[in-house]
Amino acid sequence: MAEVVQQRIEDRIPELEQLERVGLFTKKEVKSIIKKATALEYKLHRLIVNKEDFIAYIQYEINVLELIKKRRAHIHYQFKREEIEFPIIHRINSIFRRATKKWKDDVQLWLSHVAFCKKWATKAQISKVFSSLLAIHPDKPALWIMAAKSELEDRNSSESARHLFLRALRFHPDNKKVYQEYFRMELLHCEKLRKQKEELEKADMDLGEYEFSAEILSGKLAEVVYRNATEKIKEAEFVISLLNIATIFDFTKDLQDSILHDLQENYTEDSLTWDFMAKRELGAPVVGEELQTAKGRASDINRREERSCQVYEEGLKSLNTEPMWTRYVAFCLERHKRKTNVQELKENRRERLLGVLQRAHDSSLLKETYYKNWLEILLSLEDAEGAAAVALSATQRYSQSVSVWSMSLQVLMQLERGDMAKLFQNALTHVNPKEILPLLQLQLQWSMANQSAEETEAIFKRGLLSSVPAVAMEIKELYLNWSYSVGGYKKARKTFTSLQENRPLSKRFFTQMIQIEKEQETPKMNHLRDYYERALQEFGIEDDDLWLQYIQEEMGALGQPQNCAKIHWRAMKFLEGESVERFTSKYTLRQTGHL
Repeated sequence: MAEVVQQRIEDRIPELEQLERVGLFTKKEVKSIIKKATALEYKLHRLIVNKEDFIAYIQYEINVLELIKKRRAHIHYQFKREEIEFPIIHRINSIFRRATKKWKDDVQLWLSHVAFCKKWATKAQISKVFSSLLAIHPDKPALWIMAAKSELEDRNSSESARHLFLRALRFHPDNKKVYQEYFRMELLHCEKLRKQKEELEKADMDLGEYEFSAEILSGKLAEVVYRNATEKIKEAEFVISLLNIATIFDFTKDLQDSILHDLQENYTEDSLTWDFMAKRELGAPVVGEELQTAKGRASDINRREERSCQVYEEGLKSLNTEPMWTRYVAFCLERHKRKTNVQELKENRRERLLGVLQRAHDSSLLKETYYKNWLEILLSLEDAEGAAAVALSATQRYSQSVSVWSMSLQVLMQLERGDMAKLFQNALTHVNPKEILPLLQLQLQWSMANQSAEETEAIFKRGLLSSVPAVAMEIKELYLNWSYSVGGYKKARKTFTSLQENRPLSKRFFTQMIQIEKEQETPKMNHLRDYYERALQEFGIEDDDLWLQYIQEEMGALGQPQNCAKIHWRAMKFLEGESVERFTSKYTLRQTGHL
């Protein structure tokens, strides 16, 4: 091993001598490089090598390259690159190859090698790196795309890029991204050829020795890719993605028309097709001079939006589905949200949206989320009757949805419409018991404001019967707070006493009662001890903070400090696992005044 390392260090002596001779490095710096390189080289020749050692060596060599680059710029010396930089670059490539050979699955390591080759002008090496990488990872489409892009952009080879895409499609015949990038590559190649031809014509040069096929210049290769792609992947979204790529290039009008025709002929069963065609109407060419004024511009926008809606209406004739209505509503809603100072346009958008919402609802095809938007608009118009009707309709359409019931009940409470007690009962009957907590909280809020204390208490007691632990615990906490607010300490203590054995219980239920006791003019320590003891029966095994609070209480004005030692002993006995360590640490900090 020592002989190999020594040989490698000796191989780099000429380049280091050159660095010293031309004044880029001092003799001391050269010695430092030899020492560091020797140490790094030894690490690469151990019996068990680490990836981190290879990365450290590569990074060190790159740092040397960067330093050389800065020194050259500083002293304005640009000679002897072949004798100085080239050996270092060759060595880094060699270390990368050794590393990727050992850790073949580390894609990031391979890509770091590619990035190095790009930065340090060894582009010929990139193809070899990608070739080795793809031989090991042919299952990753993104790597094929990167390799093909590299051939086109770094090596200016459309033929190699095309070859890589065709190979990628053998491995991934149904991959959308590969087809999209292959399609884009052919259009980029075509654009490049067109520019070359244009420049030659401008220079008045003879085009005889150059081959510029009319078919290739018109984008026929891209069209072939499109045909092959859509034979494999028959999805409107995919066809639209290819059309969007084609629109980037100004010479693809015929190709765009062909794709549009294909879309309209073969994909009308997909709501996305109609959505795309409708939105295209917004970008239609402008005719006339009326756009000089704000009103004229608003009038033109309104006409465009009307044409878009006509496309949606046409689509609904053959595709009366929820996705189709959803796209139509989403379009109208997006246009409605756009700001305008022209009142007429604002009103037209609102009326259009309300009409579409109503028709979608009448067809029982309006999505749940849009009822909220509908109600917001009606409330902003102060249409109480309309809002109440929509709120009730929403609960019938989505009778099991908590969010719909919650939204509708809040609107009806605000408008003071309907038999609220009956509506709440319906809501709690239809909704999954695991999800009823928000509705119970809303019912309690309404009852406290509109019903007697007895009726509110009856709701609390029904809530306590829930078989869902989270619901039952939350209701206990709310019940205790409410009892204190309406009946004072006496009622709160009565409620606490009646519930303290009624599991499941939350820690907050006990801490609330502790806080209520402490708020009294003359808090009773024996009551506080009782609350803490009950809480510790439930949570004493894992809640170290509860024990510490109990100790702190005994150390206070009402407590008896001599009890602290006993509580501490009990805590150490009851707590389990990490809770013991946390308790000991916090207790020590508190005793020393640091907590």
